[in-house]
Amino acid sequence: QVRLMESGGGSVQPGESLRLSCEVSGGISSGRCMGWFRRVPGKEREAVAAFVTGGASIYYGAGVQGRFTLSGNGIYLQMRDLTPEDTGMYYCAYDSRKAPSFAGIDCRHDTMYSYWGRGTQVTVSS
Repeated sequence: QVRLMESGGGSVQPGESLRLSCEVSGGISSGRCMGWFRRVPGKEREAVAAFVTGGASIYYGAGVQGRFTLSGNGIYLQMRDLTPEDTGMYYCAYDSRKAPSFAGIDCRHDTMYSYWGRGTQVTVSS
């Protein structure tokens, strides 16, 4: 049984940075989809970053490209130049089934994930 727990959220001002962490227990396998998602007020849950475990291809959502970076095999999500539009609940997710390909973009759909953390809140305001 895979368990995920996010941490690192908080309240910051525009332009500041945060690093989110995803603690994984239960073991994950190579070749599976893993990602970070967020639900911002008034919008559906969207992919922030997604990748295939053990692979090199990372998908970043259009709104975060150039500002958000995955590291530590996807465990860490470094967020910089935060704006109020980044406010929301952030989740890490993992799917135990074999990924459709080794392209991170194919892991961007939230409906394909079977394990989710409870989320960590990020609030950006002045």
